[in-house]
Amino acid sequence: MKSREMVMSQNNPSCVVDPDEDRIREECGVFGIFGMENAASLTALGLHALQHRGQEACGIASFDGEKFHTERHLGLVGDNFTGSDPSERLQGHVSIGHVRYSTAGQTTLRNVQPLFSELSTGGFAVAHNGHLTNAYSLRERLVESGAIFQCTSDTEVLIHLIARARAGDFMDRFLGAIRQIDGGYAFVCMTSELLIGARDRFGIRPLLIGRIGDSYILASETCAFDMVGAEFIREVEPGEVVAINAAGIRSFKAFPDARSRPCVFEFVYFARPDSIVGGKSVYEVRKRMGQRLAQESPADVDVIIPVPDSGVPAALGFSQELGIPFELGIIRNHYVGRTFIQPTQQIRDMGVRLKHSANRSMIEGKRVLLVDDSIVRGTTSTKIVRMVKAAGAKEVHFRSASPPIKFPDHYGIDMPTKEKLIAANYSLDAMTEMLEVDSLGFLSIEGLYWAMGEEYREGEMPQYTDHCFTGEYPTPLIDRDRQLGTSKQLSFLVEVA
Repeated sequence: MKSREMVMSQNNPSCVVDPDEDRIREECGVFGIFGMENAASLTALGLHALQHRGQEACGIASFDGEKFHTERHLGLVGDNFTGSDPSERLQGHVSIGHVRYSTAGQTTLRNVQPLFSELSTGGFAVAHNGHLTNAYSLRERLVESGAIFQCTSDTEVLIHLIARARAGDFMDRFLGAIRQIDGGYAFVCMTSELLIGARDRFGIRPLLIGRIGDSYILASETCAFDMVGAEFIREVEPGEVVAINAAGIRSFKAFPDARSRPCVFEFVYFARPDSIVGGKSVYEVRKRMGQRLAQESPADVDVIIPVPDSGVPAALGFSQELGIPFELGIIRNHYVGRTFIQPTQQIRDMGVRLKHSANRSMIEGKRVLLVDDSIVRGTTSTKIVRMVKAAGAKEVHFRSASPPIKFPDHYGIDMPTKEKLIAANYSLDAMTEMLEVDSLGFLSIEGLYWAMGEEYREGEMPQYTDHCFTGEYPTPLIDRDRQLGTSKQLSFLVEVA
C-alpha cells in the first residue's frame, strides 16, 4: 500500500492529513437497523458511538417503503446529523450508516458511504469496513467489459459484481458477488426488502448482531448497541451472510468453513475500551497487556504516564503490576481533530502540541516511563519524548503495549509502507537512540496473546490476524503482488494508505 501524502479535499479545503503523524489510523464503522420507526435517528446515534473508527466522513441511507433517501457529508456525525431529527429527512423503518477513514480512495464526497445504486432488482445501498485485496484486479476486468465506475472506492466493485450477476434472486446474486472478492471486510447493505450483513471468510473485520424488541441491528462494535439500548445477540460468523426482514434472520454460508482469525488490532487500538470483542472486554485485555509488559520490560522510574488516550489502560496495568504511581502527565486536546490547517512547516513541526500538552507538575524532576499502544514511524513518539524532557523530566523511558510493527496492513488499516515502519528497519538499540529515550521496550507476541487469554504457538496458523507483527497474512494479496515489478499507476488506488 502507498503512504498517504498530505491531501486537501476539494470538497473540504480544511481537511488536511499530516503524512508525518505517527498513528495507526482507524478503519471505518458500519451500522444498520431493520424494523424500527425513525430508523435513521438510531443509525445516527449508533454512528456517534462508532465515531472513533473514522472521522473524515459520515453518511446514512434509509428506505420508507416507497423510495430511498441518502445523505452523505465530510466531517463528523455530530456536525452533520444533529440539530434536527435525521429521520425527518431520512424517513423509513430500515437504515444503514457509515463513518469513514479512507483506506482506499480519496477523501471526496463521491467516495463517502453508503454508496447507492439502482440495479435491475431495485435500489441497493452499501457501507463497508475493510479493504478488498483483489479490488483492482476485479475493477480492471469490469472496466474492460464496459462497467463505468463513479467513485474511487474499492467498495463499488461489489455493486458492479451484483449488477452483472444473472442467475437467481437477489441473495443468489449477492452471494455470487461476495465469493469473487477477497480481503478483510464487513458489509452492511440495504435493499427495499432486506438488511444484509456480510463478513469475510476469516472474520478479519468485525460485524455483530443486536436487537431492540423485534428490530435487528448490525454494527461494528458492541458500544453501538449500548448507545441505542440494544441487546447483543451474536457475531456474524466468518464467511457468513445474514439477510434480515420482517420474518427474522436468514443465514447463508458464502464460503466453506474457515478458521476464524479476527484482527488483533481491535484489541490493541481500534475498538472502544467499553466494547466486547470475541467475548472479551477490550479494556481488561489492554490492562493485561500493560501488566505483561511490566513483567517483560520493567523500569526503575518514579511515575507511569500514558500517551493518551489509547495508552491509558495499558499504563494502568503497568502501574498496578509494579506498584509505581500512575499519573496523567500528558493532557490531550480533544478538539483539534483532523481539520486544523497547518500552513507552515514551523507550525507542522509543532503539531504534537496541538493535541498533547505536558503536565509539568507530574513530570518535572522525575524519572518518567511513557506507555503507548504502539509505535509506527516513531515521529510522534520522538516529539512527545522531547516535550516531556522540556517539561523537566530527569529520565524518559518508553514502552509499547504491542509488539514491534514490522509489516504493513492490507485489510483496511491505514499504515505506512514497510520502508517507513521504524521497527522493520532498525534494531532496538537504534530505535532507542532515534526516539531519544533512556530505554525502550515492546510487548512480546507471546505476551500479546497471553493478554487475550490465548497461547501463541509459533509455527502454527495464528489464532488472530497478526500479520503486522508476524508477516503471516491470512489471504492472498492479489493486487499487491500484481504491482510488484510494474510501474503501472493504479489510478483508483493513488490515495491508498
